[in-house]
Amino acid sequence: MKLSVLMPVYNEADTVWEAVRRVRSMDVVKEVIVIDDGSTDGSREILNRIEAESRKDNDSRNELKVIYQPVNRGKGAAIRSGVPLVTGDIIIIQDADLEYDPQDFENLLNPILSGKADVVYGTRFYGGGPHRVLFFWHYLGNQILTLFSNLLTNLNLSDMEVGYKAFRSEVLKSIQIKSNRFGFEPEITVKVAKGGFRVYEVPISYYGRTYKEGKKITWKDGIAAFYYLLRYRLKD
Repeated sequence: MKLSVLMPVYNEADTVWEAVRRVRSMDVVKEVIVIDDGSTDGSREILNRIEAESRKDNDSRNELKVIYQPVNRGKGAAIRSGVPLVTGDIIIIQDADLEYDPQDFENLLNPILSGKADVVYGTRFYGGGPHRVLFFWHYLGNQILTLFSNLLTNLNLSDMEVGYKAFRSEVLKSIQIKSNRFGFEPEITVKVAKGGFRVYEVPISYYGRTYKEGKKITWKDGIAAFYYLLRYRLKD
């Protein structure tokens, strides 16, 4: 089994080095595909150094590919650019902000490796490891969005907006991703449900950030998620 890790990056100079290091330290044959989405804070220069070190390592079990997008277009656009480069059997989407811990890879992979799942969602709300206590209104908004998503898809997820998801490669490659920003999460959920794929949910740790620490998703993205859920359920 070969794992492909897609890592979208936008202005994560404080965390991207450690995020790549943690992912590459996991003991599994993998490729790490980093997509810099037009960063302007020095993330690109850090990725250049990471690439140079990787070439020196020459580790065939731990490939590194870096894509440099010319302008910022969003998480969905970054993932869309990375998927064609995937050569692994399973894809995990790993944000570069360290809110999610690669130590949870095993949890995400097990349902697929056992032949039970095609897609695995992490959940920040049931079981798992440490969970940073943060914004009540974010939590409430997430629960409302998840409920609305479940009504439209007939899934029973507890955390639709979670950024930690794993897919059999052929599943993600079969889905045409159209959303550019954080609309990726509702879009992929609707399309996975429409495709009839087997979905599992597993507990994960969550080390959330405040806006001062660099969190990027806002209430506007939450409102947009309702639109994307309806759009992809009714029209696409």
